[in-house]
Amino acid sequence: MSIIRPMDGAPLAARMRPRGFDEFVGQRHLVGDRAAFRLAAESGRLGSIILWGPPGVGKTTLAEIVARAGKKHFERVSAVSAGVADLRRVVEQAQKRTKGSGLFSDANAGTVLFIDEIHRFNKAQQDAILPYVEDGTITLIGATTENPSFEVNSALLSRARVYVLKPLSDDEIGEVFSRALGDSAEGLGSQPIEIDSEAREALVNLSNGDARAVLNMLELCVAVAEADLQTLSPSEGEGVIRISLPVVESAIQRRVGQYDKGGEQHFDIISALHKSVRGSDVDASLYWLARMLESGEDPLYLARRIVRMASEDIGLADPHALTLTMAAQQAVHFIGMPEGALALAEAVAYLAAAPKSNAIYRAYGMAVKDVQDTRNDPVPLHLRNAPTKLMEELDYGKGYKYAHDFEAGIVAQQNLPESLAGRRYYVPTDRGQEKKIAERLEAWREMLKEREE
Repeated sequence: MSIIRPMDGAPLAARMRPRGFDEFVGQRHLVGDRAAFRLAAESGRLGSIILWGPPGVGKTTLAEIVARAGKKHFERVSAVSAGVADLRRVVEQAQKRTKGSGLFSDANAGTVLFIDEIHRFNKAQQDAILPYVEDGTITLIGATTENPSFEVNSALLSRARVYVLKPLSDDEIGEVFSRALGDSAEGLGSQPIEIDSEAREALVNLSNGDARAVLNMLELCVAVAEADLQTLSPSEGEGVIRISLPVVESAIQRRVGQYDKGGEQHFDIISALHKSVRGSDVDASLYWLARMLESGEDPLYLARRIVRMASEDIGLADPHALTLTMAAQQAVHFIGMPEGALALAEAVAYLAAAPKSNAIYRAYGMAVKDVQDTRNDPVPLHLRNAPTKLMEELDYGKGYKYAHDFEAGIVAQQNLPESLAGRRYYVPTDRGQEKKIAERLEAWREMLKEREE
């Protein structure tokens, strides 16, 4: 297979697509000279694989290079638009190709089926190709931005090895950038372009490790700078396309985001937010909150998670935390966004700075475990109400001790089922308000002990 170079009118990112491992930027753990992945691909023995990584790191390009290195026929389908019929067509052609019949005369040629966004395939579509991956009719290369553990069915996943691709570093993005400016055949090298160091740094930073994004932004900036040049007299412009920081700011407007509200980034960042709050890092907590809100996350989803943090990680160490987070939820619901962001920020900062306790979280978990693992015995008779005469005759409520009739409103009474008598779930910490709660509970226990004696 040979990679067909895009036509002149194609976007810069398409024209600059690498043609071999030596041109590939980044992912040295896969494409380095002695990397096992590269050696297996060049020998034609790589097998079926899943390429998992963020946008713009070379998943599609790497699939094409692998097919070319192994001298295999390359078929590409998109999980967004392809159906089972499309997959069957590819399989039928692959079978003819390996048999060397009809139009397909190369009996040694294998077929690489590249499925872009394979996480969008449903179970039926994944099952349709499974037998042909298993018998070697096709070599599958799937590309996904989502965790394949959740999105690819286990049968298919067990027959393909997963390789993780990483976001490109700033230095690697800079290399992509320089190649585009220096390549006079496919890139921008034939044009008189000058770019300020500040503008270059801004474009590299804005790309977020996405090579396609930086090339698209560079191409847009060149178009804007060319338009500006046309408004100047020949003596003013001197025919040079100058890209300055104001040109970048005008062309790009805002950062290229990498966030999927239903995907891995969503769960990774909410985890980072929760753990930053738990770790009492106010600044990191505000940063991760801003990352989610600025990427379009549902503010009410965040409000729900923040309320959970108040109960799980602060609890009775600061009972006001739950009140404040519920107020933040009401504020977001009442005034909407973007104003509501400040209420969420206030709540997050408060939680991060509050004393921490997971005593309620652990206590409830222990209670749930007893509910699930032990006999669910009846409520003790003395705790039951007796609204009817029959219930009175059956001793419902008999022997109940009304707490307000005793000193300090404290009374010794068995309130758990007999099988769980003496069980203690809640053990307060010595932090924040829980320290006072612990002292109060201990004082009550001493008081009851003295009465008993």
